[in-house]
This record gives sequence, structure tokens and C-alpha cells, in this order.
Amino acid sequence: MRRAPANKRLLLAGAHVLKELEVVRQVAYTLRAGCRPAKARVARSRNAERWAAREVGESTVALEPKGSEPKAGAKAKPSAEAERATAMAASHLIDERIRSLGGWRAETLAKVRRLIHEADPAIMEECKWVKPSNPLGVPVWSHAGIVCTGEAYKQVVKLTFARGASLADPRGLFNSSLDGNTRRAIDIREGEILDADAFKALIQAAVAENLRSSAPKSKRRGQT
Repeated sequence: MRRAPANKRLLLAGAHVLKELEVVRQVAYTLRAGCRPAKARVARSRNAERWAAREVGESTVALEPKGSEPKAGAKAKPSAEAERATAMAASHLIDERIRSLGGWRAETLAKVRRLIHEADPAIMEECKWVKPSNPLGVPVWSHAGIVCTGEAYKQVVKLTFARGASLADPRGLFNSSLDGNTRRAIDIREGEILDADAFKALIQAAVAENLRSSAPKSKRRGQT
């Protein structure tokens, strides 16, 4: 087999060096921008990345933007935009749920919803327990935990307070689930009128109880 002339071999070697230098330049540019190099570039030359890192005087790990990698087991915090989008989607579901009921149950649940937001403007609403038999789910209002849920049955609209057993109820609004150790409920039947002021006070008391229960033990001792 004939060997290529020396000049041709030198040209080929020079072309190879130029190619590698181009890879080094591209990876160095990527590292300076604070981004991870593309997989294709790394596959072409693993050594090129290390050379480029030395060129800019830092390791590839040090050049990663702070906070770009969450710690193991840490939950990513949703952005404000994502939270607003989720809240809007939940509100639309509750709107649809109320429309689907119609009649006195829709009017009752819409009024309850309005009173809840008047009592606590910071409360969050969502739909939970979505399933084929109930595709719109159950309206749930939360602040530092579930405050209450709003379910519609044929004869009643049921408002269940997650910590109702811990709440004072001077007006006697609770009239269902009275034997449990945790929950209490208000059953509203057709034609019945909910005491708006007493109900809003109950919502505020439920929020306060959630905040108290979720506070660190040291703060709880200071509040007692």
C-alpha cells in the first residue's frame, strides 16, 4: 500500500487540528454563556470540553448558573404565572360545575362561593377528586390547608369543614357530620337561607385554625 506524500499527510493533520480547535471554540463560547454544551458537541470531542473549561479558567460545574439544578428530593416551586394559570383553570371548572347544576343548587353554591371569597380574599379554590363519574370534581377552598368543600347532592348542598370539630360555632350552622372527631358539615336544603355573617366568621375561624396548626411548634407555644 502506497503511503500519502508527506505534504498531504501534513495537510490532513492540519485540517484535523483546525476541526478540533473549532470544536474547542464552540464549546468555550457555550460555557461562557452559562449554558450546557449540546450533546452532539460533547459526543464529537469529550476532551474539547475540558480544554475549553481550562481556557476560560473554570470547570464546567462552576460555570452552571446558580440554582439551575434543584437539590435531590427538593420540589420545584411553580412560577407565579403557573400558579395563576392553575387558579384560573380551577375557577373555570367551578364555574362549569355551578352551571351544570342549575336551579336552586347552582344559586346556593354560587352564593357560598362569593361569601367564602369575601371572608378571605387570599383563599385558593380548586377542584379535587375528579373521576369519570364526576369529571368536574369537587370545589375545594384552601388556605394553609383545606378550609371547606362544596358538594351538591339531589336534596342538599353540603359544605364540609376539614377542621370543623375544632371550631366554635355559636350560631349553630353545623347540622351534619356532628359525630366525627375532625370534620363538621352544613347541609343547605332548597328554600333555606344561610346566615351570611355567621358563615363568613366560620370561614375566618377555619383559616385561623389552619394557620395555627401549620405553624412551627415553637410559635404555637408562644400563641397559647
